[in-house]
Amino acid sequence: MTAAMVFTMMLGFALSVSVAVAIGLASIVGMQVSNAHMLISVKEIFNSINKFPLAAVPFFILAGNLMETGGISRRLVDFAKSIVGGVQGGLAISCVLTCMIFAAVSGSSVATTFAIGTILIPALIKLGYPTSYAAALQATSAELGVIIPPSIPLILYGVAAEISIGELFIAGFGPGVLISGALMVFVWAYCKWKGWGKHDGEGRLGFWTASWRAAWALLMPVIVLGGIYGGIFTPTEASAVAVAYALVVGMLIYREISLTDLYVVLRKSVISSGVIMFIIANAGLFAFLITRAGVPEAIGRWLEEVLQSPAMFLLGVNAALFMIGMFIETSAAIIVLAPILAPVAAHFGVDPVHFGLIMVVNLALGMITPPFGVNLFAACTVARISLDKIIRHLLPFVGVILLCLLIITYVPALSLGLRDLVYR
Repeated sequence: MTAAMVFTMMLGFALSVSVAVAIGLASIVGMQVSNAHMLISVKEIFNSINKFPLAAVPFFILAGNLMETGGISRRLVDFAKSIVGGVQGGLAISCVLTCMIFAAVSGSSVATTFAIGTILIPALIKLGYPTSYAAALQATSAELGVIIPPSIPLILYGVAAEISIGELFIAGFGPGVLISGALMVFVWAYCKWKGWGKHDGEGRLGFWTASWRAAWALLMPVIVLGGIYGGIFTPTEASAVAVAYALVVGMLIYREISLTDLYVVLRKSVISSGVIMFIIANAGLFAFLITRAGVPEAIGRWLEEVLQSPAMFLLGVNAALFMIGMFIETSAAIIVLAPILAPVAAHFGVDPVHFGLIMVVNLALGMITPPFGVNLFAACTVARISLDKIIRHLLPFVGVILLCLLIITYVPALSLGLRDLVYR
């Protein structure tokens, strides 16, 4: 059964069938081969999406789109420029810093790419940065949207592996800050070397002026994250609070969202949410079938024989996840692989929260690596260039993220220190 399912799924990918449909067809083939009753598929598909934490996914997507349309993202860009825009390469560094702040509410890297990229990519090009570099920088910086909490992939991992989402969120701060800091230092050094960004400070607002204009926007992550860790509401409830706040600020305070805009935002959010939920539904059935077939246990025993230490296990899993992330959409990969790999990681003594961060950071690299990097396609769409033109500038960014991934993997205190301080 398992061989038939994997073959069908890979054949679907090779024929450019959508990820959700390929996984769903593979599940149906597996049920037919094993003579399972087809009503099981209905039950498991419903169970896959009948989980309260998943309600956060459409709400955070909607919140990100409201922030983009309501002027919040533009004010965050001005605020970031007021902090770091005065140094050489300051506008490029502002891209990383803005994505870091925006990610603290949107939870989606693609939403971050469009919301921030539509502002900063033209600005970077105007100040003399190569178009290909601007697109590569934006695509990479937006990856923080799936690492800095709240994060949709972390929610999906928590649901799939049955791990506390609150613990995953607070564990994401250390890796997120590490990657942000590493990217900012690299961008600064690279711009110094290339001689770019010498006039980035022209026209930027003063810190206090920018802070005043962005005050309502900056208050949003404080309310959302403060409410979660203050015990006022759950991560799922926080997503609804984020939507309500973005709606009030965009329509009543900044007054940049009209009723017409609201329809467009809602329509785009429904489509994005539907795609993710369809993937989750089919991947849930797939995960149920391979678990029932004993695949996780078999993989665990095989890994024990081949990789006889936790360090080697983590190295092997990172290599495998990096390759998988290049070809399979992040949400689908998490839903399918988390139930398989999390128990194996626990057997090797790896904390499931730590492993969740390793898995999400690694698979997030797939968003900025060809051939199916969704962030790359989004950034190229905004910059109006073809994918092949940004590869040269993209590779150093991938190298920086990989270095950070090794640190995250082998220094568990980076992820678990803050978690242990709050929850233990």
